[in-house]
Formats: sequence, C-alpha cells, structure tokens
Amino acid sequence: MKINSTYIPILIFAILAFGILLGGWLNFPNQNHFSSKNNAKNKLYKLLDFIDNEYVDSVNSDSIVNRTVDDILMQLDPHSVYIPSNEQAQVAESMRGDFVGIGVNFYMYKDSLAIIKPIENGPSEKAGIQSGDRILYADKTKLFGRKLPTDSLFSKLKGEEGSEIVVTVYRKSLRKHIKIKIKRGVIPIKSVDAAILLNANTGYIKINRFAETTYNEFKVGLTKLKEQGAKSLVIDLRDNGGGYLEQATAIADEFLKDKQLIVFTKNKKGTVERTFATKTGSFETGNVFVLINENSASASEILAGAIQDNDRGTIVGRRSFGKGLVQREMDFDDGSAVRLTIARYYTPTGRSIQKPYLKGTEEYLKESESRFHNGELYHKDSIKTPKTPKFKTPKGKIVYGGGGIVPDVFVPLELEQSKEHTAYLLQTGILGQFVFEQLDQNRNAFKGLTFEQFKVKMAGTDLYFNAFQKFLSKNGIEMNLETNKALVTRYLTAEFARQLYDEGKFYEIILKNDAMIDAVLK
Repeated sequence: MKINSTYIPILIFAILAFGILLGGWLNFPNQNHFSSKNNAKNKLYKLLDFIDNEYVDSVNSDSIVNRTVDDILMQLDPHSVYIPSNEQAQVAESMRGDFVGIGVNFYMYKDSLAIIKPIENGPSEKAGIQSGDRILYADKTKLFGRKLPTDSLFSKLKGEEGSEIVVTVYRKSLRKHIKIKIKRGVIPIKSVDAAILLNANTGYIKINRFAETTYNEFKVGLTKLKEQGAKSLVIDLRDNGGGYLEQATAIADEFLKDKQLIVFTKNKKGTVERTFATKTGSFETGNVFVLINENSASASEILAGAIQDNDRGTIVGRRSFGKGLVQREMDFDDGSAVRLTIARYYTPTGRSIQKPYLKGTEEYLKESESRFHNGELYHKDSIKTPKTPKFKTPKGKIVYGGGGIVPDVFVPLELEQSKEHTAYLLQTGILGQFVFEQLDQNRNAFKGLTFEQFKVKMAGTDLYFNAFQKFLSKNGIEMNLETNKALVTRYLTAEFARQLYDEGKFYEIILKNDAMIDAVLK
C-alpha cells in the first residue's frame, strides 16, 4: 500500500477539525428544557409512541430517538452535538482530568497488551510493573490473543478506587510469568504536557486541552518556571481544540491586571456576562507569547484573544480555527448527553471570531481544508476572513474578527511539501509503535544512561533512522526520508526520550529548530 502524500494534510485536518467540533464544553445545569408545551413537541412524542407500539416489525426505538436527536441538532450549528452513552463516559473522564485504574501506558503489540511505561508514582509502578511487560491476564480474564478493542481492555483494568486486581505478566527480560497484585488508584489525565525552560529566562508551557484540572496544572508549572528564573513565557496552544471556558479565563487572569476584561458572552435574550481579571495575577509583567495554529479553537482562542486584545503579549503562528460559540451540557438518564450552543463569546475589543456555518457542517469543516489550497498556511497575505469591522486594542493595534485569531507574528508551514508531509507522518502513532518495538528488542542498549548520555548516543548513530525507513516500507508506506533526515532524527530521538524518560524530555528535543519557537527566541 502506498500513501498519496497529497492527501495526508487534508486527512489529518479533517480528523482534527472533527475533534474541534467537540470543544468548548461546559457543565449544563440539571434542568429539562424539553417539556411538552406545544403541538410540535407533542407530535414528536406521539409519533415515537405510535412506532413503538404499532409498527409491524420490531424496531430499536432507542436508535430512532438517537437519530432524531442528531437530525434536530444538525439543523442548528456544527457545535451542538449529541454524545452517545458509550462515548460520553470517556469524554467525561478526559474533561474531568482523571480516572480510576492501574496507571499504565500500553500498546497492543501483535496479540498482547504491552506496557510502554507505567505512570510515574502510579499503582502499577508501585506494584513493580515494568516497561516491556506483557499483561496476559487481568484476574482470570485472558487478555492476549483475543484482539480485544481498547475500550474492553480499559474496562478490565479499571474499577473502584482501592479495589485490587491480580495481573499475570510475561517479563521478557526474565523469560518468566509473574503474578502481581495492584491496588487501583486515581490516575491523572494531564492537560499540561510540559513546563520547561527554553533558555535561562524563557519558560514554555504546553496545554493540550482545557479540562477541570488545567488551571491547577498550569499554575504548578508556572510557579516552577518562575522559581527557575523564567522572566518570559511561551504558552503553546497549537492543536488545542478547547474545553472549559472558565479554565481559559483563569489562566488569562494570571497575566492581566485587575479589572481588565477577559471575555464576554451574549445569549439569545441579549444577556451579557463579562469576566474580568482580578488582583491575583502572578505573571502580570514579563513577555508573554501564545502559539496558535489552524487547529487551536474555542477556549484556546479565548485565551489568545484576551492576551492580544489587552496588548498583553504576542500571538505567534497561523490563524486559529474560528469557534466563538459557547456550549452547555444536558445529561440523559441513559448516560448520553447533548451539548447545545447557548451563547456567543466576544473578545475584549468586542469581536466575534466565529467563522460562518450557514452552509452546513460539511462546508464548515472544509474551510479548514481550504486553507491548504488558498495558500494562507504558507503566506500571511493569503489569509481570507469574512468581511468584518476592524477593532482596535487600547494601544491602537488593529485586530479582526469573523474567522479566528489572526496572529501578530505569522509563521508559515514549511514550503517544501515533502518536509511538511513527513512531519505529519511523524506525528501519527506509527512512530511510537516503531520506537516501542526497537526498545522491546534491546532495552539494555539504553540501560543506565543519563539524559545527556542518551542524546550523545542518539546523535552518533544512523541505526534507528535506517531501521525506521525499513519499518515504513514493511508497513506499506513508501516515503523517502533521506531528504528530511534531520527532521526525522529529531522526532525519533524525542520519541525515544518520551518512552525512556518523560514528556518533558520529549519537548526539550522536539522544540529544537521548531519554527514558532525560533520566531519567539529571535
């Protein structure tokens, strides 16, 4: 199988854009707004009862209801969505920021559940689980050789906090089976991937989404960086599709002075709710840079807009997604939920950055794809936003609404397409699979190495670069990596660092020669 590299960025944009549709999540009050108060609503209820009671064939009434809800919401906007019960539980966990389990990162290698790495200080690490272990049984349930879907595997390993599970693992280094008792605990799902120093006085924080724990995670990272000497800060919101609005405003408050406007919302009744900064900001002086791209949406745009409109910092990158709608959630008894758009939000200067959606969801998603074709990802003067009034910041800077946050400093995608497509490939799961398999074959090659020794080792060999080229060919992907050797080597080294050390070490390597970081540091 050969992958046509022309379609790689388009496919990835479509996937990321769909994820963005689920951004901007907020808690919905426990109210039922679907009471039967008029004939139209009664008609729907009567029809469903009529089908359920009288239709000649057996039908799944739940399926009909779900489809009806989907059809209703499709008439509204792309961000009003129905979440089935089998998806809602996982989404709720992600946005809550934790779950109860044994605490492992795993990969289905051939027919076995292989441990990439136990989570640091988690139940599995404390019990003695090691990287490379295969979990064969969870209590008496066989996990290998069954091709179980990921959600089934998770369900076998999750449980009540404090409950115990006995896993049978195969440890390759010892060539023996071991039974290990693990007490399940609360496992954090981090929304802040890294908080590291780029140089002696510039800190960097990467936020992947805005969950319930994001502000607290951010504050811990910010405090650590300040203690290490950070006087400037880079906030990386690239590919962050959004989340809870109040988490974004709490982070913005750290940078803005008392009573500066962060964001305001307006509902169908014209009610306006404003959110202002308080006196508690811990980074109200010092340079601030916010990195965004075409997949930064919702809460990411609220934070970037607050920084830009208050002349507090510099927005670096490419035009953001353009989602200016606020959702609230209503849960159903069966575990499913509806997220309904209940307001629009506006940046402090009064601009809405929501892009048009009147032509339907399909066209709405294609707008992101069209940015490849119209050239705006490569040239700032090709950016096309809907006609909208210009807005001025307090210092007189012109900003625009109607289609995302336009950065102050534009950083294009690489003009060399082969490099661009290679970069997208390296950000898929195939790189992680390759690195795991390499470590699984010879984990002792890295045993006892400090991080500095590891970097020297990786810089002095082409072994893994050549092996990765063969690995791609073996998996049906024909792509010549030689022309982008430096890029591929950097990603390979970073992924080895992630699996051997931690996420922070991954970012220390991957950010070297990053175009947006280079623009900031220059």
